[in-house]
Amino acid sequence: MKETGEYKDEYMTLAIGLAQASAEADEVPVGVVVVKDDKVVATSENMKERLNDATKHAEMVALSRATEAVGNWWLENCDVYVTLEPCPMCAGAMINSRIRALYFGAYDEKTGAAGSKVNLLESGLFNHDIVVSGGHRQEECSKLLSSFFKNKRK
Repeated sequence: MKETGEYKDEYMTLAIGLAQASAEADEVPVGVVVVKDDKVVATSENMKERLNDATKHAEMVALSRATEAVGNWWLENCDVYVTLEPCPMCAGAMINSRIRALYFGAYDEKTGAAGSKVNLLESGLFNHDIVVSGGHRQEECSKLLSSFFKNKRK
């Protein structure tokens, strides 16, 4: 198993705060924090609606910001904290960015690409393996999403 830092709840707390801000901006509540050497190098929330761009998932924006912050697209010593299991696009971007570890909150049975629907992050599947750990503060992260969609249906 590759060397990785351990899960730190303070980063998931920050991601949850970003997800709440995302909901307040009428975006699906997903927040992301990218950490390197125990320092936050990038954050984001969903921006699909505001930017009218399907590629502006919170993870994609945060990875772009992280590459700017570290000066390299190769993010092999970075860990990602996200409130929702990544979709195939975001999981692929994490593989291509060489993310070291992924810690996520809620599982996504419809589009999750870290094991729920498909597992693009399965060890040995691609040229880069990511340590994956899901279900961190799952109930809290899931409630943010279900409340958001319940309010949208009203």
